[in-house]
Amino acid sequence: MDNKILSFIGEHHLLSLATQGERLWCCSLFYAYDHNQHAFVVASEATTEHMLNVSANSRVAGTVALETKSVGKIQGIQFSGEMRLCDSSACNELYFKAFPYARVMNPTLWIITVEEIKMTDNTLGFGKKLSWKRPS
Repeated sequence: MDNKILSFIGEHHLLSLATQGERLWCCSLFYAYDHNQHAFVVASEATTEHMLNVSANSRVAGTVALETKSVGKIQGIQFSGEMRLCDSSACNELYFKAFPYARVMNPTLWIITVEEIKMTDNTLGFGKKLSWKRPS
């Protein structure tokens, strides 16, 4: 994966997630990123609208974006992937290292295995795109 994409993901902590079940839904989630698996680890209760959707359809899409009004500074990623429950110690370690205060809430952790990312990075030139797809 391009270092610009990895660096951008590492500089942020909030993603927007889109899901589809009986109806479309989206939400914002804090994330920790697993560089080895190319995956986002997030926390959410199974009873939320977006997680009910995931239980019916594990395919998800999302974004991570820099909030700016300056066109020349626009950066963000769009991604698609597969989301599933993650009860491994590696998920716990990664997520609670990023958000130690979350441990007291004993959240349910999920992993989004990224299949594809497209990054827009106007700092490299207007409309510059970088792409990555998981090898087959």
